[in-house]
Amino acid sequence: MGVAGCGKTSIGEAFARLTGSTYVDGDALHPTCNIAKMSRGEALCDADRWLWLAAVGQVLATRQGVTVVGCSALKRAYRDRIRKEVGAPVTFVYLAGTRELIAARMAARSGHFMPLKLLDSQFAILEIPGPDEHAVMVDVDRPLGEVVAAIVMALKEKMA
Repeated sequence: MGVAGCGKTSIGEAFARLTGSTYVDGDALHPTCNIAKMSRGEALCDADRWLWLAAVGQVLATRQGVTVVGCSALKRAYRDRIRKEVGAPVTFVYLAGTRELIAARMAARSGHFMPLKLLDSQFAILEIPGPDEHAVMVDVDRPLGEVVAAIVMALKEKMA
């Protein structure tokens, strides 16, 4: 979880490969109206997100084994919605980074519907997971392999 451009897809895919998990890109679960809205440079509101968050939770609830879903889940209420849909514990990995780092990454990517001008709206609503949320935080300001290794270590510590 994290703001647009933090690396949810590339990190999630690498983590899933390493752990033998299945990766699902949460962007693929968005209703077309949400994608169209973001493509126009309009931030989603809470009402826009509820069906999408339910879909994320349903994917997690119906898949066998460990599933990794890349999803912004920026607010605690969004994470609560996912947990409610799953009906079981969900571990969130918060991919943290500075606005400057993430803006540079977004500016360098092409072909994604989320424009750089929406990044500030993402940071504005971001609620960092609290200690009671069964989450770990990993900084994304290092190479991909190091980020994935940090996630594995953080999850091992969390489960111990």
